[in-house]
Amino acid sequence: MTSIDLSARKALVTGGARGLGAGMAEALAKAGAAVAIADVLEDAGKETAQSLRDAGATAEFVPLDVSADSSWEQAVPAVVDALGGLDIVVNNAGIEVTNLLADLDPEGLRRMLDVNVVGTALGIKHAFRAMRPGGVAGNGGTVINISSVAATIAFPGIAGYSASKSAIDRLTRVAAAESGRLDYGVRVNCVYPGLTPTAMGNKLAVDCAEIGLFPSPEEAVQAVVAQTPSGRLGQIDDMADAVVFLASDAAKFVTGAGLPVDGGMGM
Repeated sequence: MTSIDLSARKALVTGGARGLGAGMAEALAKAGAAVAIADVLEDAGKETAQSLRDAGATAEFVPLDVSADSSWEQAVPAVVDALGGLDIVVNNAGIEVTNLLADLDPEGLRRMLDVNVVGTALGIKHAFRAMRPGGVAGNGGTVINISSVAATIAFPGIAGYSASKSAIDRLTRVAAAESGRLDYGVRVNCVYPGLTPTAMGNKLAVDCAEIGLFPSPEEAVQAVVAQTPSGRLGQIDDMADAVVFLASDAAKFVTGAGLPVDGGMGM
């Protein structure tokens, strides 16, 4: 997305060490933003930040457990200090635990809710506090939450994950309303990625086969493709381009919206 210029913008990407998060961080950096990789995976996060610096970007790593309020309280000031501000927060960190409802693992569900829902809510909280007037950054900005096509379809085996990603949709819309009402100057939107062959996406296919929904991981993937009008899986750059767009002035009048990037699967 070379036509979009994010020069002088400062971005924080949660779960940015690998997969979709790393791709989003790279796309923001290529558009000119300085980027903080925030993750519990310190070694991988530092490697991703270094690879961005090697490509000429300004990038830092900040340790962050998105489910812990105290971790956010340390990470956000560190990002503002390292990058010189904060204009973009991408709440991407998430986990997926596959279960049939008849075999639901309550601990797995609680962990998903803690990371996916509480983690996103805390990301919004601390983005607002930093970006609103009087905050440590204080110049407004944009929050982009990563939901999933799982929030818009009924696919077996992912009820808990679907519920958590549906919650992100609602958090996004309420957050946009609050920001507007209180003049925070922060736009809030979300993206619904389709299935992408990252480590998480590949594990989902394997898990669906293991619990008996499909004869093999390959047939699980084929089932997703068959439900997708575009006839293919998503790619990391498909999702990353959507994030860059929502972070940019090209989307300056877009808030409280959910952007499907799923090849039509969720329509």
